[in-house]
Amino acid sequence: MKTLVVGVGGVTNGGKSTLSQFLHLKIRNSCIVAQDSHFKDDRVVPVDSNGFKQYDTLDALHMDKMMIEVYSWRRDPHSFLRQRGLKPKDSPVDNEVYVLIVEGFLIFNHRPLNELFDRRYFLEIPYDTCKKRRSSRVYSPPDPPGYFDGYVWPMYLKNRSEMESMTSEIVYLDGLKPKEEVLVVVYEDICQEIDRLQGLS
Repeated sequence: MKTLVVGVGGVTNGGKSTLSQFLHLKIRNSCIVAQDSHFKDDRVVPVDSNGFKQYDTLDALHMDKMMIEVYSWRRDPHSFLRQRGLKPKDSPVDNEVYVLIVEGFLIFNHRPLNELFDRRYFLEIPYDTCKKRRSSRVYSPPDPPGYFDGYVWPMYLKNRSEMESMTSEIVYLDGLKPKEEVLVVVYEDICQEIDRLQGLS
């Protein structure tokens, strides 16, 4: 049994979930761990001097619980898939590759998690596109007036700079390209790595 850990990060509304779901559907014995499912309760998320909730920080996330989930997969990916009802092959074979897709906006900023990735992909889109996409989505709680310019985009730039100081092994993806083109590029790259792990290339 062999494993491959793939990180799908990027700017808000950049296409992380779409890419992750596509990979999961195409790659056998794969599953997703999403950072967004590990937010702390809204009541304990701090507020900055402008009154904006500070969601875009690691402190707003239960990273300890997320890491427990990732480590559980690493210990026994076959059982992990079974427990999630994802129906892996009946019994693992030596060259079977299990793929964990970790998706989120700060996955490369958490050093213990970042060190586990075999492949890192980062979706980026420009400010105007990001703001337009963000404004069309409904969040709970909803974004307050001025939140994108006053908090979301500045934090994205800050977090991205921090990420780039931690690792250089990131494949940057242009989120303005046709969706199918981006999906295929990443899928083919991962397939090549799976073949290599299986000794097929």
